[in-house]
Amino acid sequence: MENWIDDFRFLSLFLLKTENLIVMNIAEIKLDLFRRIDSLSGADLKRNYGKIMALLNVQTKYKLNPTEKKAIQEAIEESKKGNILTHEQVLAEAKQKYSNLKFE
Repeated sequence: MENWIDDFRFLSLFLLKTENLIVMNIAEIKLDLFRRIDSLSGADLKRNYGKIMALLNVQTKYKLNPTEKKAIQEAIEESKKGNILTHEQVLAEAKQKYSNLKFE
């Protein structure tokens, strides 16, 4: 469980650091999603179709559990203290930690 918390903290810090860098309007978001889905191989699309549909069919808002809330609050506090990572640091750590993912 602790490894999951570390992953969530890492992601939270990444999102806090990059939220102002990624500004897309609705049309750009839709086009980006279309292009990403269109670029999937047939096998990848079949494997992930259920997950994609589950995300699209969600009717209720996701509620954070206490562990998630704590991790986000800790990330916010760390960022307020100036304990942030550069984009390059986050990317390097993400590539090392999640070697199965493709990064641009």
